[in-house]
Amino acid sequence: MRITVVGSVNLDMVASAPSLPGPGETVTGATLARHAGGKGANQALAARRLGAEVSLIGRVGDDEMSGAAVALMLAHGVDLSGLETDIAAPTGVALIAVDPSGENQIVVAAGANHFVTPEQLPSRIETPLIVQLELPIETVEAAVGRATDFVCANLAPAAPVSEALLRRADLIVVNETEAAFYGDALHVGGGLVAVTKGARGAVMYRRGVEMAWATPPRVEAVDATGAGDAFVGAVTVALLDGMTPDAALHFACAAGALAATRPGAQSSLGTREEVEDLLAG
Repeated sequence: MRITVVGSVNLDMVASAPSLPGPGETVTGATLARHAGGKGANQALAARRLGAEVSLIGRVGDDEMSGAAVALMLAHGVDLSGLETDIAAPTGVALIAVDPSGENQIVVAAGANHFVTPEQLPSRIETPLIVQLELPIETVEAAVGRATDFVCANLAPAAPVSEALLRRADLIVVNETEAAFYGDALHVGGGLVAVTKGARGAVMYRRGVEMAWATPPRVEAVDATGAGDAFVGAVTVALLDGMTPDAALHFACAAGALAATRPGAQSSLGTREEVEDLLAG
């Protein structure tokens, strides 16, 4: 199985703090770490760790941050031949605050991700495709329009997209906040729609009718930063492997739960064996 991911590449600056700040509040006593991130890169590595061959199309800056941002993908064999270097824009950065329960707040400076254009894409994308919304919308729309196989659209962060994209997607993945943003528009097509609900699990719909519900295995959460991206990679791989929607949802919830037990986004992503062991209890 080969999957193409068109998406963002970031370097995450993660401050683990005693609590998350409210508006205008300063929280001290934090520790700082750097982790490779970006929704596109996270989902590419998640799918790769679960056994898929994965190619990533994206953009980084010509700076010292780019090496750290792609190191784990390179180490695990993600094909980065579609990753271009921008000499004018910096590598994307995410500023993340995490509290002891694993809850987080994230601010993203897109940098080079903002300059991934439709011209960077192949004329046809003939493998299954995963996209998110951390790139320019016109680039995401172009990628989906050029896809000839299965399309997973993770509509995050929430932003207006065309009805054509919503109808073309074989799988849409959103969290509860994003689901509220899109409303009934999520169900205009005939594809699957998965709505994640954090520690409460996830539900899957087709044409607005609930098909499956899954709750994650109980774990000790440390950092939820990569959990959603682990879910996206896992549910895509599971469906492409021929799992039923119910089995795919349980598998993806376990992958997300496993990611929440470790710090960082990409560094927290589990292997297929680890996810299956967690599911087995």
